[in-house]
Amino acid sequence: MSIFLSYTVVGIVAGCVYALIATGLVVTYNTTGIFNFAHGAIAMLSAYSFWQLWQGWHLNAVLSLVIVLLGLAPAFGLVVERVLMRPIRGAPIDLTLVVTLGLLLFLVGVANLKWNPNQVRNLPAFFNGSGFRLGYVLVTYHEVAAVVATIAIAIGLRLLFNRTRTGVAMRAVVDNADLLAMAGGRPVRVQQLAWALSCSLAAIAGILLAPIARLDILLLTLLVVDGYAAAVIGRLRSLPLAVGGAMAIGLGQHYLGGYLTSGFLSRIQYVIPMIVLFFVLILLPQDRLKSASFAGAVAPRVAGFKSSAVWALVLVAATALLSLNLSGPNLRTAASGFILALVLLSLMLLTGYGGMVSICQMTFVGLGAVVMGHVASGGSLLGVAAAVAACGAAGFILALPTLKMRGLYLGLATFAFAAVMDQAFFTQVFGTGGSLAISRPRIPGIPTQSDQAFLILCSVVFAVAAVVVLAVRRSSFGRRLVAVNDSPAACATLGVNVNVTKLVVFTASAALCGLAGALYGGVTHQVGAFDFAALLSLVVLLLARVGGINTATGVLLGAFTFALFPIFVPHLPSFLQSQFLLTGLAAVSVGRDPNGIGGRIADAAAKLREMFGFSPKPAFTSTGTVTGTAAAVFLEEEGRLVSAGH
Repeated sequence: MSIFLSYTVVGIVAGCVYALIATGLVVTYNTTGIFNFAHGAIAMLSAYSFWQLWQGWHLNAVLSLVIVLLGLAPAFGLVVERVLMRPIRGAPIDLTLVVTLGLLLFLVGVANLKWNPNQVRNLPAFFNGSGFRLGYVLVTYHEVAAVVATIAIAIGLRLLFNRTRTGVAMRAVVDNADLLAMAGGRPVRVQQLAWALSCSLAAIAGILLAPIARLDILLLTLLVVDGYAAAVIGRLRSLPLAVGGAMAIGLGQHYLGGYLTSGFLSRIQYVIPMIVLFFVLILLPQDRLKSASFAGAVAPRVAGFKSSAVWALVLVAATALLSLNLSGPNLRTAASGFILALVLLSLMLLTGYGGMVSICQMTFVGLGAVVMGHVASGGSLLGVAAAVAACGAAGFILALPTLKMRGLYLGLATFAFAAVMDQAFFTQVFGTGGSLAISRPRIPGIPTQSDQAFLILCSVVFAVAAVVVLAVRRSSFGRRLVAVNDSPAACATLGVNVNVTKLVVFTASAALCGLAGALYGGVTHQVGAFDFAALLSLVVLLLARVGGINTATGVLLGAFTFALFPIFVPHLPSFLQSQFLLTGLAAVSVGRDPNGIGGRIADAAAKLREMFGFSPKPAFTSTGTVTGTAAAVFLEEEGRLVSAGH
């Protein structure tokens, strides 16, 4: 009985922390329509700020708490709303996710610069860790404070949203800010209040969690991810459901981890919240989520076949010439850039054209690498084919239960899949700190074991894949894909099979990641679980958006920016601590330039064509066309509409 009581106490405390995280996410989404991936980083930075005031500068603990919760955290929320979130209101979900992810990386960078991550710091529990006995179990007053804070906050927010004019305005602003303004409300002030309140809730969660877990930058940032499941159980709207879901997850996680000390379930104890998140997303109805549209962003013109083929040949030729002057390590770095560009190219097809958010692309890359390493000694073309087929099949299977999802739900579902695969698959395959040997594909007549030949091979594969993806975009299927992204309801009403379109593009995107995975191991000849961590899929989405998710040039630039970064570190030692800062700044800048660097290059090319008298035909965009919606124009071109009255 004492063991059960012990697990119950720990589970309740964990559930309370999850509940605090979930309430902050619900407040932000319920009032702004933005899911804040940086919520954990805000909690982490608040915990470190509290440590600095209390332990570093020896201020009174209560005063330090007041400064963080009522001063620093809400002030930071006001800055975030004004500088980052206001410009992306109504933007596509992957764009808002990238901006909040950029904020996460920026805050991690700030923390790394301010507090050396190699130095151990401890944040003491409140009341000096004292407590009382409940049977044979010691319950600390810090844990009691977590429970009391959760109950008080839940009741307070419930009253705020349902019994006050401000709370009603906070719920109304996300649905129709203009209507709220007409009724005398102040939408901007309401959203500022929501962000200030959300950041304070994140600060409470971080301060309560740090003494229980550990004051560690990445650990605190990632632990908050477990609260996502509880927020989704409440459909990002209902605080009581979110709190109840958080308690159920916390108790279930510790009961399973405590009583099942061996077997598969015990090994995946820490991803139980992600498993719950995935199945909740599948089972819950989707109609409560808002699908944003961002009319202000026009995707660049799609290159024709002749133009794309010529530039592909130029790229391969330039790579071949450059390879003559590169050393072995630099050749492998360049090869990794082309392989990563393949992964970003899969996002160009899936997200850039199809509007489907995927945060599990590196998981498919890892699956392809594992298949490549186990088929035909890991170095044959049969292994490449098997990797492509296996990842395509995995993408098809994942797409089946997620067909009804769009936007945020799809992004969270794929992220949950990636997190579960980390523990349930990669950890089992590689073991703790283990690796898998993978050979380069053996092609008759081509010495692929040479670093130079392997680099040229990778450039050829990327060039061909880019030409094919652009050709798909220009085809009838590509027009259908963009039309489905623009208006699924209109396409379904007029006979387009939306589900088949989604299945095909998801399968093709995963298969392209499988091809990248088959080549990935050839760079260093071995891979490990860390190479395919779930967070890397977030970084890949970030890179695609920064480079330009609608252009092949953009994905190539995004990939090489990341691949070449290690080269600069030895020459600029201080740059190492700034990598998160700079990457985060690049990501948050996407909110003001949705088409990224590739879009800027495409715009410059378009102006040059105009200067020389070329006036290309208007092209489809991911959010519509110059003359009308993508759905309407597609159906007109296919002869399925008599008039353009959409």
